Amino acid sequence: MVKVGIAGGSGYGGAELIHILLRHPHVEIAWVSSQQHVNKPVSDLYPNLRGFLDLRFSAIEDLPASQLDLLFLALPHGHATKILPTLPHGLRVIDLSGDFRISDPAIFEDYYGFPMAAPEIQRRFVYGLPEINREAVRTAQYVSNPGCFATATILALYPLLKAGWVKGPVFVDAKTGSSGAGNSPTAGTHHPRRSNSLFPYKPFRHQHLPEIRQALGCPVNPVIFQTYSAPFVRGIFSSHYMELHQAQSSDEIRQLFMDYYPSEAFIRWVADKPDVNYVRHSNFTDIGAAADGPYLIVWSVLDNLQKGAAGQAVQNLNIMCGFPEITGLDQPPVHP
Repeated sequence: MVKVGIAGGSGYGGAELIHILLRHPHVEIAWVSSQQHVNKPVSDLYPNLRGFLDLRFSAIEDLPASQLDLLFLALPHGHATKILPTLPHGLRVIDLSGDFRISDPAIFEDYYGFPMAAPEIQRRFVYGLPEINREAVRTAQYVSNPGCFATATILALYPLLKAGWVKGPVFVDAKTGSSGAGNSPTAGTHHPRRSNSLFPYKPFRHQHLPEIRQALGCPVNPVIFQTYSAPFVRGIFSSHYMELHQAQSSDEIRQLFMDYYPSEAFIRWVADKPDVNYVRHSNFTDIGAAADGPYLIVWSVLDNLQKGAAGQAVQNLNIMCGFPEITGLDQPPVHP
């Protein structure tokens, strides 16, 4: 059994990790932290876990790092960099924050609003998007889990850009559910504000944009990226608009994606239009497309707490530990 700890277990990402790992046959959840709920039973905060996990939240200062095989860091941006230098040599780490996703310190500071605290540690992190970086993840000690928007957009654009099909800029319209804003309510995430509304935020400045550009190798094809707050709880619906160098048929577009993702367990090509309803509570990314001459729209949908966060983190754990990649993640989406 792989003994894991979860730092930040009271947030939605941490709670989703617990929910997934409880059904993982090769993992024991040995420790969970929350600074706001020290010594409180996990099941008191998340009653859905009653009878499944007999643990109390600990303080981060009480991290039993020497007793763990792998540590998940599900903390707000800026906190992981403070913890990494204190960890013992050899402990594997998967970080769900943005602290180690961006390689350029100046770009990181520009988009996150504070300096990169440990560039020398950042260089030891592997970008954990398995579908494009699996072999690096397999041998990594430190993995930086991708952002939810970044996952949806990179998977949708990677084959097209690598094949050189895209002529000009790509315009991205990405909508997210309220759970993406985390467990602490704010004026913009409060239910009466979001439940019957749709509004943009962070125009041109979302922190996942440089991550997308870095993974895709832009700027030959610049990405114009806009995020929206949508009135559902779980899901990312990302639309990508572009012009191709030449017209491609539906079969040719589908075949390109199949060639780049020939046997990916968590990517499903959708002949019709994707729908967030059919990926909820799963690690799947559904991708579909529509073309009109040289103009192409590609849609990608995923669950922001699963493939956009905790599910992808467990997928990375499986790769790092040599388990079948679908272990603990082989559940069909929930509908309705």
